[in-house]
Amino acid sequence: MFKKVWCALALGFLLPFSCAHTDFFTSIGHMTDLINTEKDLVVSLKDYIKAEESKLEQIKKWAEKLDQLTATATKDPEGFLGHPVNAFKLMKRLNTEWGELESLVLKDMSDGFISNMTIQRQFFPNDEDQTGAAKALLRLQDTYNLDTDTLSRGNLPGVKHKSFLTAEDCFELGKIAYTEADYYHTELWMEQALKQLDEGEVSSADKVYILDYLSYAVYQQGDLGKAMALTRRLLELDPEHQRANGNMKYFEYIMAKEKEANKSSTDSEEQQEKETEVKKKDYLPERRKYEMLCRGEGLKMTPRRQKRLFCRYYDGNRNPRYILGPVKQEDEWDKPRIVRFLDIISDEEIETVKELAKPRLRRATISNPITGALETAHYRISKSAWLSGYESPVVSRINTRIQDLTGLDVSTAEELQVANYGVGGQYEPHFDFARKDEPDAFKELGTGNRIATWLFYVSDTFLPSVTCSCHPQGTAVFWYNLFPSGEGDYSTRHAACPVLVGNKWVSNKWLHERGQEFPRAPVCSVCGTCTHLPVYN
Repeated sequence: MFKKVWCALALGFLLPFSCAHTDFFTSIGHMTDLINTEKDLVVSLKDYIKAEESKLEQIKKWAEKLDQLTATATKDPEGFLGHPVNAFKLMKRLNTEWGELESLVLKDMSDGFISNMTIQRQFFPNDEDQTGAAKALLRLQDTYNLDTDTLSRGNLPGVKHKSFLTAEDCFELGKIAYTEADYYHTELWMEQALKQLDEGEVSSADKVYILDYLSYAVYQQGDLGKAMALTRRLLELDPEHQRANGNMKYFEYIMAKEKEANKSSTDSEEQQEKETEVKKKDYLPERRKYEMLCRGEGLKMTPRRQKRLFCRYYDGNRNPRYILGPVKQEDEWDKPRIVRFLDIISDEEIETVKELAKPRLRRATISNPITGALETAHYRISKSAWLSGYESPVVSRINTRIQDLTGLDVSTAEELQVANYGVGGQYEPHFDFARKDEPDAFKELGTGNRIATWLFYVSDTFLPSVTCSCHPQGTAVFWYNLFPSGEGDYSTRHAACPVLVGNKWVSNKWLHERGQEFPRAPVCSVCGTCTHLPVYN
């Protein structure tokens, strides 16, 4: 197999199943602009500090002069004012000079910082971005089984710039989870904030507030005993805390009722354990496979199936462009059939595509299955842009390459889509083709359903239905979404894993049915595979 690896455009794969603000958290590419913004503000702030230090020196000299003067005057006020010059100067100071001093104190000595701050503020992230970034951390925590301490200390694999969360940061994460009624994560992060404070971290976070959130979150999850213990600790710090006192009385009342109920039912604990076990198992099978595969815990292909996979040099079915220089191709998966093309796009082409896409990146949307309207969704955290072949010879060359190597007509295909995933960016399990309950999904295009997908990628790809996890050792993959009959292949359900560390880019080309009536090759009667195309199921 060919093993050369490069990094460019990214994806995760899985089968069955202008205004100023621009959703910064959904694209790392756009978030990088904020780094330059912050650097510019720091430069302005330093200039402001220098100017303010100069101003303070003037104020300090003035204060020292007046300190000596008032010290003398207050010892003998009448005698001091008996001198007419002193009386005049007192009037002058209070009427004129103190006003000038006030203007000096209030004056912005570096107009650049304030004006720059005012201009840049309109491009700052907002509450939605902060909440989105917080939810991303919680999503990464769940998907990759990260404990709060590991995440708080920034001990993530492959990080270049290690960072950590303060107790105040942990408290903020807990509050955001609380507002979403996510009491599980509220408990985890409030406990982490409390732990760091108990270890001696100096912080503006208040233990009383943390315990208030924590005790209620624990109670909401059914652990009454722990909730009472936390409330007692809160009351030790603030005995007059009104809500805590009220909660304690309520907890004691509930505890008393539970004790009475337990007397009449000896099986209550066993029943509770069974209910807890049911809750633990109450996960969608697809979601469990999805998260397992993202962690690299999926089942592997059997040796018998692996023997059916090959690598080869492919000339695009004797395409003149590739007869003397065939491309590297290898089988990625058998059912559905997926092939990988290696070294299929150069680093220069990748950078060009990214530079063309970056200014156009907009929040990625999904099609509402009921209304057909495009809308944003929490399960697709990224931004995307569309590139046409006529606007760049690089994009045109890529489109021609896809047509040559698939044998499919790209004139009816959609434009080249480029997507950049944000912090914790993901795209949960989905199909590329329109299902039977979406008959009008591509009606406006007039080119039929999406027959196939070509994808440039660098991140992990996986198929939950067949438990496939494909690691990035190539540059592009290709598969059919539809059977020759036109029916959708439901084994092509796929997803993009949440981005744990780094920056992930994806570029894909969706090819449609129209124009493929003749190019799509028949099945060989001898071997049962496609006689011309690189991929067929």
